[in-house]
Amino acid sequence: MEGALAQLEAVRRRTLAAVAHLEPAQLERRHHPLQSPPVWDLAHIAAFEDLWLCHRLGGLELLRPDLAPLYDAFQTPRAVREVEPLGLLDAEQTFAYMATVRNRAAKVVGSGRAAEGKLLELVVRHELQHGETIRQTLAAANLLPPGEPGGLTVAKEPGTVRFCAVPGGTYTIGAPPTGFAYDNERPAHPVAVAPFAIAAQPLVFGDWLAFAKDGGYRRRELWSEEGWAWLRSTAASGGLPPPAAGKRSVLLHVNRFEAEALARYFHARLPTEVEWEVAARLGLLQATGLAWEWTASEFGPYPGFRADPYPEYSVPFFASGYYVLRGGSWATDRRVATPTFRNWDLPDRRQIFAGVRLARDREGEGG
Repeated sequence: MEGALAQLEAVRRRTLAAVAHLEPAQLERRHHPLQSPPVWDLAHIAAFEDLWLCHRLGGLELLRPDLAPLYDAFQTPRAVREVEPLGLLDAEQTFAYMATVRNRAAKVVGSGRAAEGKLLELVVRHELQHGETIRQTLAAANLLPPGEPGGLTVAKEPGTVRFCAVPGGTYTIGAPPTGFAYDNERPAHPVAVAPFAIAAQPLVFGDWLAFAKDGGYRRRELWSEEGWAWLRSTAASGGLPPPAAGKRSVLLHVNRFEAEALARYFHARLPTEVEWEVAARLGLLQATGLAWEWTASEFGPYPGFRADPYPEYSVPFFASGYYVLRGGSWATDRRVATPTFRNWDLPDRRQIFAGVRLARDREGEGG
């Protein structure tokens, strides 16, 4: 099982590289109201690995049962994740906990009990996803490692939006029954899709700048009722910081309300997640993997959904105001950012590396 252990170690190196430049106080501080202190995410990674690889796969007792509720995302929500007075592990204790859990997990993997691979892949992807979460926290605090592209050069000119036509018809979306996928990606199923057009490229920072300079944040007709209420509330509480530009000046850090308004400004709309996946499968989407792309779809189960391996991953978020994002950002590992992967967040959230890809109807056209 040397290959399995090598995978775990490669991901761990990526995780540690994101925080290697930080002082203990920076690791232990809560930098953003919607984010955890980096040490919480790091210890949560270890607790998850201990639960799924060491305990459930390897049959070992938990290394620190007392830590299980502290590093459970539901029992300890973000609003209370403070090192003091909650009693979270400090930076030194967190790194020691991660190392000890990894030594236990290596023995389980080395014994061959991880041969079926499903739980190993779950642990690997979980750590990769929290690596992105940590980078979101660091971006909010302007603490990203040198060289990481979380807010680079800014294009002052808007981009050229070129739309690709997609014929209507019946398409299959979702992950196949074999190979690893999260429960909310299955089962694969046919969906009838009307003709539509989708932008080849996501919007760039210059597009947002044109929108803002043209009064986009003052024009009521561009905003949904919920979006306008969010905008007024945000303005009343101290204003709205500008978004950022990532690789190739792709727009980052806009929420779904802003994405909707931007789409209306450009006489377009957001794609549904079905349209996004169909276009991705047809090879029509360029510059994916630079910013998560908001869709028009609320997060919910596919027909025939079955929770696997644990209900808490998807079920609590179904039909509860969360919307789907597709594609992945510069901080998303390619192992995670598959064409069927479904990310989700609330429409007012801006801390994620999210941008906009436009879509339009093609009414009156046959399939």
